[in-house]
Amino acid sequence: MKKTIAVSLIGTQLDYVGKRVDRWDKWRPNVSLCSQEDLVIDQLYMLHDNHSSRLANNVAADIESISPETQVELHNVNFNDPWDFEEVYAKLYDWCHKQQFDAENNDYLFHITTGTHVVQICSFLLTESGHFPGRLIQTSPDKNNKNKAQGKVQIIDLDLSKYDQLATRFDKEHLEGNAFLKGGIQTNNQAFNQLISQIEKVAVRSRDPMLLTGPTGSGKSQLASRIFQLKKKRAMLPGEFVSVNCATLKGENAMAALFGHTKGAFTGAQKERNGYLLTANKGMLFLDEIAELGLEEQAMLLHAIENKSFHPVGSDKMVTSDFQLIAGTNKNLQAEVRKGSFREDLLARINLWTYKLPALKDRKEDISANIDYELGLYESKTGQRIQFNKEARLMFESFAVSEQAVWSGNFRDLSSAITRLCTLADSSRISVDDIKSEITRLESCWQPSDNQNALQTLDRYLSPQQLAELDQFELHQLNFVLGICLQHKNMAAAGRALFDVSRTKKSAVNDSTRLQKYLAKYGLNWQSLNN
Repeated sequence: MKKTIAVSLIGTQLDYVGKRVDRWDKWRPNVSLCSQEDLVIDQLYMLHDNHSSRLANNVAADIESISPETQVELHNVNFNDPWDFEEVYAKLYDWCHKQQFDAENNDYLFHITTGTHVVQICSFLLTESGHFPGRLIQTSPDKNNKNKAQGKVQIIDLDLSKYDQLATRFDKEHLEGNAFLKGGIQTNNQAFNQLISQIEKVAVRSRDPMLLTGPTGSGKSQLASRIFQLKKKRAMLPGEFVSVNCATLKGENAMAALFGHTKGAFTGAQKERNGYLLTANKGMLFLDEIAELGLEEQAMLLHAIENKSFHPVGSDKMVTSDFQLIAGTNKNLQAEVRKGSFREDLLARINLWTYKLPALKDRKEDISANIDYELGLYESKTGQRIQFNKEARLMFESFAVSEQAVWSGNFRDLSSAITRLCTLADSSRISVDDIKSEITRLESCWQPSDNQNALQTLDRYLSPQQLAELDQFELHQLNFVLGICLQHKNMAAAGRALFDVSRTKKSAVNDSTRLQKYLAKYGLNWQSLNN
């Protein structure tokens, strides 16, 4: 049978009652711990400081008289300041580290009734982390027990999975967090729901940078704002939410806008400015389109993330700012690194938690719910409640999930469409004629020019300088080849599709080699297309 070993601190207030006979009529935590009928403490390690040695010996003698089976060991642990978290944790940690715990043959209990609140918190942390291999136990007076000295005990097991009520509550909070991040929209896309579920966990458990990727209009800005609001609701970030579109930061003003500047730092700097990073201190900084930052700004940003400090423009004094960073981009940052336009070390720093938001066309099962969301949003902004006719709703949803609906602007396109439909609706009802007009408008907007169509794929892999050197024939040919490549899992399959006729006239098939040589003309390879 396992032995039960308890660890406790002497209670300089609660354990002290003197030596009179009436002390047995008073509740004392350590005496109570060893007085339980259903719990035999085989060994008690009682921690005390130099000033409490006499009290510890007196309490040990009383325990021996009421529980002769309990062997009391006194351990000297001195706290210069029992309210100093760092000191208390360090000394209790060191004490635990020195013990030869044998959890296989002994049950260990840490008595958390005595000591300062800091001591109790540190006891919890050491037990929860496994540095103390046992459970927590608490003693308290029991008004219903005639034996006042005995009191009662409660063992606290930190395995929360055993507490159905607590587990249910945590699950509920997790689901509420998910719903909040999704704006209350009942989404059905499984991949998106899994992505939001993990983002919720990371949002409430981590302050490390996050990177949100995805096409323009996929909801990066809205999600970043909701992550901040979720953390704010749980009192995790006391500061502000600062949102910056890096595409608007150009030239010499970019550095000053981000990091601030002193008065007279440059022409036009008539007064000192804090800058976005300092404004976001104790809060969250969202840098949308982070790939648009220059290399110099990227270098200073990396330093600010890692050291929480930076130099404002024109200042030789370091300022500090402790902010959480969320970065957003619609570009492939790995490709930007290869092109030399994005720092590899900065990408490594912000790439810990990376989430790619899917395009609207990849979440067609969520379109209906988002239509309802946009209708509600319009009502809250204007005070007007607008609804679809049944036929109109069916027509719009049918079009929205069809191949004709490319949703190149993603949720921005959908939001604009609903806004137009609501604004033009007569008698607060959207009709079939309204839908027909809106479909025509959307299809017209989604028709790209020839050059735009050719550049849709190319600008992901070639620099503006490279594109400028290609004539129209090459642009369209290369765009077509890359489009075929992106549709196939390997180079051989892509080669078969591209050389479907000429390959039949060759004695030896070399589709992969032909494609490889073609891509090499433009500094591309198969690996670069699939990163």
